[in-house]
This record gives sequence, structure tokens and C-alpha cells, in this order.
Amino acid sequence: MVCQLILTSDLININIIKMKNIFLIIPIIGTILSYGQDSLSSKLSLEGSVDTYYRRNISTASTEVAPATSFANLNGFSLGMFNLVSSYESGKTGAVADLVYGQRGEDAVFLSTGSSSIVNQLYAYWNITKRVTLTMGNFNTFLGYEVISPTGNFNYSTSYMFSSGPFSHSGLKADFSLSKDFTAMLAVLNATDATEYNPTNFSTIGGQIGYKGTYLNALYGKQDSTSKPTFQIDLTGGYDLSEKFYLGVNSTYNDTDGSGFYGVALYPQYAIRKLTTGLRAEYFSDGQEDMVNLTTTLDYTVDDLSLKLEYRIDKSSEKVFEQKDNLSSIVLAAVYSF
Repeated sequence: MVCQLILTSDLININIIKMKNIFLIIPIIGTILSYGQDSLSSKLSLEGSVDTYYRRNISTASTEVAPATSFANLNGFSLGMFNLVSSYESGKTGAVADLVYGQRGEDAVFLSTGSSSIVNQLYAYWNITKRVTLTMGNFNTFLGYEVISPTGNFNYSTSYMFSSGPFSHSGLKADFSLSKDFTAMLAVLNATDATEYNPTNFSTIGGQIGYKGTYLNALYGKQDSTSKPTFQIDLTGGYDLSEKFYLGVNSTYNDTDGSGFYGVALYPQYAIRKLTTGLRAEYFSDGQEDMVNLTTTLDYTVDDLSLKLEYRIDKSSEKVFEQKDNLSSIVLAAVYSF
């Protein structure tokens, strides 16, 4: 018993010594990090968002029916995603790692598996000159008006055009700043949304011409080894018509051997201090079904928190909503940016 007490006492003394050493080391580590933090802070940046929502159908009591669009389709209180974007730049080069976790992120990277299933974007770039930048890796698409991150959209739910893709590309692209108003981009890519590898031996070609906030985008290439090439052309734009009134536009056309989709949408918004009201008016067709989507959103901002109340009506040419051709629903979303 005496021996056991002596051993116990020795162990306590050893642990006390270890704790003292830890408390001595912590300030030293903090001092070292503080010296490096100034140089890192000018090169390393972290930003991201957290979003969550509540959704309920109004025109039906069913909890299973929802618009055939991406994200925000679950009944009741639900989770969006946690998004963390880290970027580091040194001289003319840099890299970006964009990670997502949650249902929205999982849906966005649906073709990725394993550890890649949380990677939304991962790329490195080289600013060769002030007018030319090369980027290689996985990056979100340049087509379309809406984006994956809820911080980049005014409406919380998404359009049919956005949901029809593409979402992301893996490849090599070159961005050109031709003048103060003109920009251009050329890209060699994997098949659409094939972020980890190319399932075909064919490359997809992408291009973009921009002028004062208006962008004409195009995509052409075989998406698998058996089908014919896909061609998609897309127009997006955003215009501040006054200090309070903004108008966004989007139209797209996609064709693969006679099948595909097309659509057009307007995004008017009017701001009154911290409150902004906006509408998404969209027409979409896949050749078999025509859809009209009217989404009214009220956005109230408190510091870095955006609260969105949304009323959405979807009208179809077919009875796709439990033997009905229309569906109305509401969404209340909270989006926090940091």
C-alpha cells in the first residue's frame, strides 16, 4: 500500500511538471504564431457560410411533393450546408480550397466519392500577366445566373435552369481581361460534373465573352463515350438600374442529339434599407414538360445574417404534383456569412 501511494504521488508530480511545461510552452507558441500571422494574414483568407431552412407546402398536405429543383426541397426544418473557403496567394500564384458539408453540399458534388465528397472547388492559379490568368483544378461552372452557395443567390430555392446543370468542371481554363469592359475565357474540361476524373477520352470545350456585366457562355463536348456531343449556350447579366432597383437575367439552351432543355428567367429586386424584395420569374422546358416558376422573396439583413421569407408557385403543363399541375410552398431560410 505504501509503495502504491509513493507511485501515485510520483505520477501526480510528473503530471504537474508536464502541465507546468505545457503552460510555459503555450505562450511561446503564441508568440511564434503572432510573428508569422502578419505575413500570413496578407496571403491567407478564410470565408464561408452556414445556412438552414424551414419548408412547407401550401397547396397540398403531402410532405413528399416538392419542385424538381436542387436544394431546399425537404419538409419542415432542415439543414443546408456549412461552407468554408480558404484561399492563399503569394506573388502571382495562389490556390483555393472550397469545402462543403451538409445536404446542399452533398447534392452539389453528387458525382464525387470518398474524401472528395466535401470538395466543392479545389484549384490553383497563375496570374501570368495583369490580363491573363491560368487556372487548373475543379471549379464551379461559369454558365448560369444562380450558384451553389446560398450567399451568392437572392432567392434561397433554385431555378429549373440552374438545377439542370452544369454545377462544376474539372480542367484547365484561361481568363483574359481584354479591356476595361471586355473579358474572355477559354477552357478544356472533363465531362460535365465529372470532377474526379474524365469518364471519356474526349474533352469538353468551354468559352465565355463578357461585356459590362453581361456574359455569353458556351459549352461543347461528349459527356460519355456513347452519346453525341452536348452543346449549351447561356446568357447571364445583372444591372443596377438605379440605387434601389436591380435586374438580373438568364437564358439557356442545351441540346444533345435533339434532346435537352431551354429556358429564360428575370430577377428584379428592389431594396429599402435592410429589406430587399425580389422576384424570380422563370419559364423552362425539357421538350416533354413546360414549367413556370414564380418565386417571391423578402430578404432582411442583420449584420452578417440574412433572413429570407419565400413564397413559390410552380405551374406545369403536366400533372406532376400529385395529379395536379401546380404547387405552392413557403420557405424561411437563415443564411449566415463570415
